[in-house]
Amino acid sequence: MDRRPISRLVLRGLAGGLLAGTVAALAFGNIAGAQAIAGFNSDQPVNYAADRIELQDKQNRVVLSGSVVIDQGDLRMTAARTTVAYTNEGALKIQRIDATGGVTVTRGNERASGSAGVYDFNRRVIVLSGGVALRRGGDTLNGGRLTIDLNSGLSSVDGRATNSQGNRRVSGSFSVPSEN
Repeated sequence: MDRRPISRLVLRGLAGGLLAGTVAALAFGNIAGAQAIAGFNSDQPVNYAADRIELQDKQNRVVLSGSVVIDQGDLRMTAARTTVAYTNEGALKIQRIDATGGVTVTRGNERASGSAGVYDFNRRVIVLSGGVALRRGGDTLNGGRLTIDLNSGLSSVDGRATNSQGNRRVSGSFSVPSEN
């Protein structure tokens, strides 16, 4: 795959989207997960790789498709397809990032995944949906939808998706460290 520095247009938008995605990966370990990204440097370069990149200038969007990988520092986002919507009124401004097809955000030993993800830059809300799974070390959390409000710092998981037992509940497990 060809790796190139991404343009300033997409850099700012994806930086915010990736930064927000980190919240999803951290939210189950700290319910006020938005505070967990306080030390992340969103000015780091963003690199991308995809099988195809298409600029749809008339629709004000960029589509990355085919094994999309977006890296920024120690943060990685992967998906089958990512659409970056922007406005171009004097200056380019990212409005929203939509990711579909096995969306995963990782940072260190933390991982959040779902079948789809949306980061709304205007509302500062991130939603992962469709069989959401959060992993941090040995801790797990599963549900139907993860919502992160970056304004309030509150994160919530609900059981909108039905699990294999037919329940619409959030489930998970926490590791208990052994005492020596």
